[in-house]
Amino acid sequence: MQNIFEQHLKELDNERIDREIESIEKASDKHITADYLKIMFGLLDLTSLNTGDNEKGTIEICRKVNEFSLHFSDVPPVAAICIWPSLVQVARKRLVSGDVSIAAVAGGFPSSQTFEQVKAMEVRLAVEAGAGEIDIVMPVGRFFAGDFAGVAGEISELKRAAGSAHLKVILETGLFENMDDIRNASLLAMYSGADFIKTSTGKLSPAATYKAVYVMADAVRDYWRRTGRKVGIKPAGGIAEPRDAVVYSRVAATILGEEWVNRHLFRIGASRLANNILHALQLAGHGKTEDVNYF
Repeated sequence: MQNIFEQHLKELDNERIDREIESIEKASDKHITADYLKIMFGLLDLTSLNTGDNEKGTIEICRKVNEFSLHFSDVPPVAAICIWPSLVQVARKRLVSGDVSIAAVAGGFPSSQTFEQVKAMEVRLAVEAGAGEIDIVMPVGRFFAGDFAGVAGEISELKRAAGSAHLKVILETGLFENMDDIRNASLLAMYSGADFIKTSTGKLSPAATYKAVYVMADAVRDYWRRTGRKVGIKPAGGIAEPRDAVVYSRVAATILGEEWVNRHLFRIGASRLANNILHALQLAGHGKTEDVNYF
């Protein structure tokens, strides 16, 4: 596994990265328009991962997604709903919008601290229940211990367990002390079969940051150039403001190109963000200042 890192040796200049992020932030303001916010909404993974989630709540989420176009006819639907694996079968029966995927966290989410056999079984069961996307957490403890082969083997096994479902690998970037480790973790996840790499579970702080996403996107670009395979990127955790969503997308677009800003290669994990974007669109279109609490 060390050979993977050697193939992609790069000295990260933190000061330069900070300057470039500052420049991207400033340039992002021109993209805070109604049309661009609608694009952002269509890239959301509408997420509900609370301890108290249940069948009734999942049915209600599906109802709101199904009826979304009746209330917001000029806004695209979210890209996916992201829920607990035990509730996937409920969503599969209730969700009628073919444009919205069902994503499930699995593999011992959110800590990845259980038996590998249990992780693989949970992934398989979630897919059998109807999940088209699986979000797992990289075994960060093993990565910090230098067991890169073990990390790669586990991700590869869960990719096999996921079958045709897309596998998103969460790095939990807030635990990393330096950007080099985030870059190496990104590369390791991609070479092990990740279809997406994702910042955070949202259960720890700090969660997503512009700098972490910049470094992840840079690793995605290097991997793509070497292998020809495009891997998606998903900022998640603590993203609530529409401007933040725009900046994250512009980080990806700046490094990877505009072609990455679509639901197949870029997602944003969201709970509060969905309503906040709808509120911003309502304000821009009709001047209404009332909060939107659709989801």
